Amino acid sequence: MLNFTDLRTGLFKLGLSHTPVIAHASLKAFGEVVGGAETLLRATLDSVWALVMPTFTYKTMVTPETGPANNGLTYGGEGDLNRMAEPFTPDFPADRMMGVVSEALRRHSRSRRSLHPILSFAGIHADKFLAAQTLQNPLGPVGALAEADGWILLLGVDHTVNTSIHYAERLAGRKQFLRWALLPDRIIECPGFPGDSAGFDAIDLELVNETRQVTIGQATVRALPLRGLIGAVDARLKADPLALLCDLSDCERCNAVRETMNVKRAAAG
Repeated sequence: MLNFTDLRTGLFKLGLSHTPVIAHASLKAFGEVVGGAETLLRATLDSVWALVMPTFTYKTMVTPETGPANNGLTYGGEGDLNRMAEPFTPDFPADRMMGVVSEALRRHSRSRRSLHPILSFAGIHADKFLAAQTLQNPLGPVGALAEADGWILLLGVDHTVNTSIHYAERLAGRKQFLRWALLPDRIIECPGFPGDSAGFDAIDLELVNETRQVTIGQATVRALPLRGLIGAVDARLKADPLALLCDLSDCERCNAVRETMNVKRAAAG
């Protein structure tokens, strides 16, 4: 069973005590941890300069009857989900897909949260990074972290949950999507919604030389610089514009990216 000292000792080996980070975490990956998510969060905060985590809220999303073509979703078929949608408020819990550590950060007494109704982030000592988010630029905090030489911290997870790859895709010109969110008094459009991430682990081998890695309990913990990741993704997409897409035939967002590329090739040919 791991305790705070075990976690802190392992995390300090990554050398991030003077570095702002964006983290993604799976508590389950570590095995038994005394104090659970709060202990892992405390050890992480003690091992970095500033911490940001995604606190996305997919339950606020609604799908209209009609909308833009090639937008990576089917219109008019989500009536039941629309009825279950909940309006975003600043204290709306992070989606379960974000993990219990992300939710623990959101609830922390020193935490601040951005106010995007789908793609919010929470952080401590991270106000300037959170302030970089706008409705038009939902992944702005990742860009602000990159400008500050920030790092990515993967706590027992792989690149399929690495939000920073979405930011790198956007910089490289990959298609983004339009989504809609429910607020207490209205529904608003949310541009810049990213694509699917199931194929992101394909970038792993190109980041080996950039990555620091330790084992803590049962978990593999990796850290890598944001600038290095962004450069690797840019190079990969220039070499192969369809790289990092998933192989699922029914993935609407990856298929929309392929369709966009087909149209561009036809126009250029």
